[in-house]
Amino acid sequence: MGEYSKALEYYEKSLKIREISLPPIHPDLAVSYSNIGLVYYGIGESSKSLEYYEKSLKIREISLPPNHPSLATFYNNIGLVYREMGEYLKALEYCEKSLKIREEALAPNNADLTGSYLNFAACYEKMGDYTAALKALKNAYKIQQKTFEESNQAFALTFSWYGRVYRGLKEYSKALDYFEKCLAIDRKTLAEKHPYLAIAYSNIGDVHRLMGDYEKALEFHQKALNIQENVECDPLDCATTYMNVGETYREMKDYTTALTYYQKGLKIREEKLAKNHPDLAVIYHNVSKLYFSTQKYSMAIKYVQQAVVIGQEKLSSTHPHLVEYRETFEKIRKKQ
Repeated sequence: MGEYSKALEYYEKSLKIREISLPPIHPDLAVSYSNIGLVYYGIGESSKSLEYYEKSLKIREISLPPNHPSLATFYNNIGLVYREMGEYLKALEYCEKSLKIREEALAPNNADLTGSYLNFAACYEKMGDYTAALKALKNAYKIQQKTFEESNQAFALTFSWYGRVYRGLKEYSKALDYFEKCLAIDRKTLAEKHPYLAIAYSNIGDVHRLMGDYEKALEFHQKALNIQENVECDPLDCATTYMNVGETYREMKDYTTALTYYQKGLKIREEKLAKNHPDLAVIYHNVSKLYFSTQKYSMAIKYVQQAVVIGQEKLSSTHPHLVEYRETFEKIRKKQ
């Protein structure tokens, strides 16, 4: 249910005892560091998560052979953290380390391989390389079909990333279909207030917005917020929902309400993310579009410039987001 504070409290107590009673490279310390890293990852504290994962990896690299499958898990986890930090090339580097070990050590239909493929898919989706993302997803899905029944929770994440990729490709019907498949599994396998359900609701709401059904969009976003505002979850997921609600109201031309939600999302992202994180560029661009619509061009240019600067630093020159930021910049510049 996302009771991260309690988990962290107990893991830290355990670590304190182990640090006193065990030598500094004992494998049990690696377990403690890894557990704490996982909790910090769950609450969006990527820097702290990375710190503990790296401590754990340092011990594992000393005590295990370089091709041990356990190392692949640690590399994969560190890749996940770098992805959340917006460091997509570093994330891919660790994904590749993980996949190389798993391909050599495991059977070709081993379920652990799906973790590496899904991490690749997520990185490529964030990088705007939807073809590569789909290829990785197909590899993951192929293994899952041989290993699990399709109602298994393992498929939910795969369907969610399929939805995100097709949303990026603007194939909204396909995106909605996959997000609804993800939600159906989550509803069967998770508690009704689980944070993952909120993510599914938010994704479905966003696709309804993109398809022009604002009433349905707001209905699903409210379902997401009913969870995210009332249970302990990753604040960045809540920020994404706020941003999606803001986008919905902006497209409905309710600019005052839209700005309120943008500001909520922006506050969380500015507190939690590095100043050059690509997810900040997304919301700066959205705010810029709002100010453009209200003819406040000096504010619009200020925000879109921030988006362009981040995009040029962190994204490829052909990334769909950066292309859009530059187009918005030119549109605003012509109005000044």
